[in-house]
Amino acid sequence: MPRGRPASPRVLVVGGGHAGVEAAAAAARLGLPVLLATHSLDSIGQMSCNPAIGGIGKSHLVREIDALDGVMAKAADRAGIHYRILNTRKGPAVRATRAQADRSLYRTAVRQLVEAEPLIELVQDEVEELVVKNNKVAGARLKAAGLVSCAALVLTAGTFLAGVMHTGKSSAAGGRAGHAPATRLAACLRELNLPVGRLKTGTPPRLDGRSIDYGRLESQPTARPLPSFCLLGPPPRRPRQVACHLTATNERSHAIVRRHLKDSPVYSGAISGAGPRYCPSIEDKVTRFADRDAHRIFLEPEGLHTAEVYPNGISTALPAAAQEALVRSIAGLEEARLTRLGYAVEYDYYDPRALDPSLAVRQIEGLYFAGQINGTTGYEEAAAQGLVAGANAALRLAGREAWVPGRAESYLGVLVDDLTAQGVTEPYRMFTSRAEHRLSLREDNADLRLTAQGAELGLVSEERRDAALRHQEEVEAEMARLAKVTVPAAGSRPPQPALKWLARPQARYGRLPGRAKLSRRAAAEIEARCKYGPLIERQRHSLQRERELEDLILPADLDFAGVHGLSNEAREKLRLHRPATLGQAARLSGLTPAAVSLLRLHLDRRRRA
Repeated sequence: MPRGRPASPRVLVVGGGHAGVEAAAAAARLGLPVLLATHSLDSIGQMSCNPAIGGIGKSHLVREIDALDGVMAKAADRAGIHYRILNTRKGPAVRATRAQADRSLYRTAVRQLVEAEPLIELVQDEVEELVVKNNKVAGARLKAAGLVSCAALVLTAGTFLAGVMHTGKSSAAGGRAGHAPATRLAACLRELNLPVGRLKTGTPPRLDGRSIDYGRLESQPTARPLPSFCLLGPPPRRPRQVACHLTATNERSHAIVRRHLKDSPVYSGAISGAGPRYCPSIEDKVTRFADRDAHRIFLEPEGLHTAEVYPNGISTALPAAAQEALVRSIAGLEEARLTRLGYAVEYDYYDPRALDPSLAVRQIEGLYFAGQINGTTGYEEAAAQGLVAGANAALRLAGREAWVPGRAESYLGVLVDDLTAQGVTEPYRMFTSRAEHRLSLREDNADLRLTAQGAELGLVSEERRDAALRHQEEVEAEMARLAKVTVPAAGSRPPQPALKWLARPQARYGRLPGRAKLSRRAAAEIEARCKYGPLIERQRHSLQRERELEDLILPADLDFAGVHGLSNEAREKLRLHRPATLGQAARLSGLTPAAVSLLRLHLDRRRRA
């Protein structure tokens, strides 16, 4: 163990992936000493699958993590080698930023950002066992260091809990290629009698970019001007930008997949866990979308100093020969060489309904779960949970109230509420469609929504707090000025209020007569407020009704069979999920507004009685 390590760290974080890093950093920013234990210090910030950050819904999480001074956005901007803005033809509420990252640069950036936190200590060791006494976490037993005491523990085990990797009919224990699974820790957790299940995820083969015929492919240049995730602005020097390329599968590709389906562990029965519906393997795509004659593939470079390419869109666990035949059936890849095989990995996860909204395990005081252990998929979802869990572990030890982000104020809140109230049946992925209040939860206003709250908690620096305040003051001052300004109209028509003029779909602040000199972000915020204003006002009324529902507690002893008029399906869903409030019940998939009304009437009668 390193010299000078505190004998009893206040917070122990297990795992150095995206969730573990954000958990450790959040607890440290709140003033707690942290010990982060990981299998390999070289793997801190490792991008196990696609080297990319952001995307639809996910970029909102990245910006929210950044608004709270987290690590992910800063690392992404230091490592981003290709950027895209998605949904540019749609409104700003559903636009998203996505960056292809250099794997090595990203890992280095994360390590540097973690080591810049003086309260974080790193140790390379395997956590084999949690020490729980009287339903309270007391520490963990490490393979080399032995017993390490702690007052709170955040477990971010990723895909390592009893992980098994599959390629064709071959399987091997492992959480990812080249890394052993956490077998003893998985066995220890199962003894805690928490609700456990199995999920699976996968990755495509990697290709030697020197063997790809780029002349046959569609080139996709990086976005200009170059975007950034960090709301304080990008670093002074940014990596060289490169292009990505597009190709697609074809009928020959699909025939190869169908011919080898019996050899795929996904279809042979070797894997029992459900896979991610929104990021399916090529086996699933060919089977579930049999009417499709092609599926797009994005060829994404792994870094600036490597020839390896990530073929996004053909995640597979087919046998080696089938993977090679599949790749070479695709335009531009006829001579492609595979540098690594794709594989599927199956692992333990724990039903997140066993957690409270602070991501604390209800039956074990001081224990928090974050990341794929809660049934999610994706770096961004993991990092978001890590931030919430790490912050709450530190707040609890400081004797402060738990921080639970709300659904109406953040995608963080949507994520946590979806997990803890509804659970998962497949790996959970964030989308903008999951957020009822997405018109006001844009990726570009995350600091306006969260930074002041983060400052109150103690999570954010003065620099970030002051920058968010300046941005807010700039926007509010110009909105107040525009409320008194009119815009000349053509012909003999009377002048139009400036705010109404900006509400038109094609209107832009940059074309507004008499406009002020504003930052680009402030102008975009004003445009969005004007265009979405009436809809957001309607949402506010809806939100008030939802808050009333959230305040209505469903008693733990409530017998849903006694609620007159409920369908058997609604009763079964309510018994299965046991929502804590009427608001959580209203968000259960398949529970109708009529069923919610019947529940409310039942609660009213119960109170009167």
